[in-house]
Amino acid sequence: MKVRLERVKGTRDLLPEEMARRRWVFERIREVFERYNFHEVLTPTFEYTTLFQLRSGEEVVEQLYAFDDKGGRNISLRPDMTSSVARLYVNSFQNAPKPIKWYYMANMFRYEEPQSGRYREFWQAGVELLGSDKVEADAEVIALFVESYLATGLEDFTVNIGDRVLLDEFARMLGVEDDVGLMRLIDKKDKMSREDFVGALKEFGLDDDGVEKVLSLIEIKGKPDDVLPKAEELFTSEGAKAEIKRLYELVDLLDAYGVKEKILIDLGIARGFDYYTSIVFEAIAPNDLGIGSIGGGGRYDNLIEVFGGKPTPATGFAIGIERLIPILEWKGLIPEPKLRPDVYVIPIGKEPELKRAAIEITSSLRRARVKADYELTGRKLRKALDYAGRLGVPYVVLVGRKDLAEGKVTIRDMESGEQRAVEKEKVVDVLAGMLRG
Repeated sequence: MKVRLERVKGTRDLLPEEMARRRWVFERIREVFERYNFHEVLTPTFEYTTLFQLRSGEEVVEQLYAFDDKGGRNISLRPDMTSSVARLYVNSFQNAPKPIKWYYMANMFRYEEPQSGRYREFWQAGVELLGSDKVEADAEVIALFVESYLATGLEDFTVNIGDRVLLDEFARMLGVEDDVGLMRLIDKKDKMSREDFVGALKEFGLDDDGVEKVLSLIEIKGKPDDVLPKAEELFTSEGAKAEIKRLYELVDLLDAYGVKEKILIDLGIARGFDYYTSIVFEAIAPNDLGIGSIGGGGRYDNLIEVFGGKPTPATGFAIGIERLIPILEWKGLIPEPKLRPDVYVIPIGKEPELKRAAIEITSSLRRARVKADYELTGRKLRKALDYAGRLGVPYVVLVGRKDLAEGKVTIRDMESGEQRAVEKEKVVDVLAGMLRG
């Protein structure tokens, strides 16, 4: 009986053209990460499930690929990298010089319903900066966040900045005890109609006055110079005033980085994770694809302690590659990959000396950093040339008996059809010059 094998729901097969585009995006982002002196790390694909339960509670298990291994240990495929990086830090780097600046590019796994820009296996590129509680650290990672998107050619986006301290203060002003529940509700506001959002707020226990105050809060959004004065009027506690002062300092530093024009203040941003402690942010790129946030992050000064480490301030972000790439493709910003060699070498005949000479030329071209391929199937000349033409190869090297007896081979320009005989020992230099020209 034949068994039909299919992909697991929420996963994808990525073909060479797609991989080439992804690699281009990763390379652009990696260059920026390393210019900011972040260094790459990679943690195991699976961790003990307890790691994620400590961070987000028992309910997080529903979104995990959690299972008992053959030794009876309960482990989970990582749903994010922040937890794993924090565990790595606690294990081995608590006494290392600070700040520690790490980046990663890796696949994650979450058991969610697949939708536009969301899969059960997905990739993120992100950074974690550990060991500084200064606003300079927040500015550094947010500036890097902006520059990472700019490096891919994306221009039409904003980075919206909110603040968990101010949201907690707002919950106290409303008399709400379950501030985390309110944060989660506010975080979902963009996925709900206004009517549904109001209904959810009332179910949460807010009266009409409280609902109006929440609606007023989430409308406080715009350029920093317009929004921060409004925040000063709304929040009057000393803790809130100190946090607003930090936001003013942050915006000033981002201006020094040259990225202020990309920044909006949005006091309705809560972010999905409970461990954020201060500044939070997310990137939004307008699109017709149904894709919302394309990345986000924030400050998480308590997580290291939750994992048993010494008190250590930290901040970071993750870019959602599965959300970013469709937008870049939609805007035509990713170059079309050239999945073909620059030179195709064809032996005209089956004699061992012809094959050997063709392989020697191919290997010499590759060592000279020229993308070269060799006729591996034994096709006759016409069919081999047809194949090279379909690939779009610009130059073909023909290795024939007569030429080789004279120490030569023939270079064929596939666009013009012109051919020229050159000495076998000089073919690499000649082709390299032609490709540069």
